[in-house]
Amino acid sequence: MGLTPAAWTSTRNSIQKLLSAHEPSLRDDKQLRAKAFIKQSVAVMHLPADIGDYTDFYSSKDHATNVGIMFRGKDNALMPNWVHLPVGYHGRASSVVVSGTAIRRPCGQTRPDETQPPVFGPSKLMDIELEAAFFTGAGNELGSAIPIGKAHEHIFGMVLMNDWSARDIQKWEYVPLGPFLGKSFGTSISPWVVTMDALRPFRIPGPVQDPTPLPYLRHDDPFSFDIRLEVAIKAAESSDASTVCKSNFKHMYWTMKQQLAHHTVNGCNVRPGDLMASGTISGQTPDSFGSLLEMTWKGSKTIDLGNGVTRKFLQDGDEVIITGFCQGDGYRVGFGSCTGKILPALQTAIP
Repeated sequence: MGLTPAAWTSTRNSIQKLLSAHEPSLRDDKQLRAKAFIKQSVAVMHLPADIGDYTDFYSSKDHATNVGIMFRGKDNALMPNWVHLPVGYHGRASSVVVSGTAIRRPCGQTRPDETQPPVFGPSKLMDIELEAAFFTGAGNELGSAIPIGKAHEHIFGMVLMNDWSARDIQKWEYVPLGPFLGKSFGTSISPWVVTMDALRPFRIPGPVQDPTPLPYLRHDDPFSFDIRLEVAIKAAESSDASTVCKSNFKHMYWTMKQQLAHHTVNGCNVRPGDLMASGTISGQTPDSFGSLLEMTWKGSKTIDLGNGVTRKFLQDGDEVIITGFCQGDGYRVGFGSCTGKILPALQTAIP
């Protein structure tokens, strides 16, 4: 990841050539194939990088608007800064885990009755956040910035993400400094990094940004991507998963180039393998909302998972499956899946 885009492209081309049906190097060498290939059924997937730092942005205008309406009303849905800069916060890199890792229901302070003092216990409002994220390549020196015209040279590739959220813990703690325990207990990512070379055919223009961003955030080239995303939930009492969301990365208001340029404009240094997340990806229609908070409109309605099973928020034993792909002419570029199952809270954490 820390090499140049030219090195990334060269490596990808070499691997593609070796795997081609027309290339005899592997095709005709049985012993070499036995050393080079591992059966998928026995492969153990790991995090694709040693993640030094993790930043979570908040770049879906539809998601930010929905949440703002719920908590502040329609007239104050977006904070004044939202359309001027890519809002973000520093996440917890140590609790980013690879797909398939179970997630323990967190404990913390909540205030279910606003007329009473807070209480301690397991979160009762466990949620998902459909996200995508990119890994940074070569970094910048402390005190320097990555200009937006060169930001693409520092973006290695993308993964799927579920940034699990404990909404009741988050609601009580987030003022004035933002999320803490409501988010830091676990973030799941898919193990396969899809390189920007592979995604290049699926670049599309982003939405019109009004007002026009400040000069350091402006770029004219298309850098949104048509990535089709789905979220399914397999309830603890069900044998089959039910799709609850179909969305698309193209709904993002701020681009990855803008996120990285803004992240470093103050002289903050990034390093190879840093993880930058999109924030919840929601579209304009309810079937494209990327969180249960939005799907149930703050728990005011239920989601039908089939066979009489419904949910407002996640229960112990529920499994969440996020998938994504880009559709080409007769081919797909797949991201694989990002999965995780909710485990009960540790009783030893409960006084």
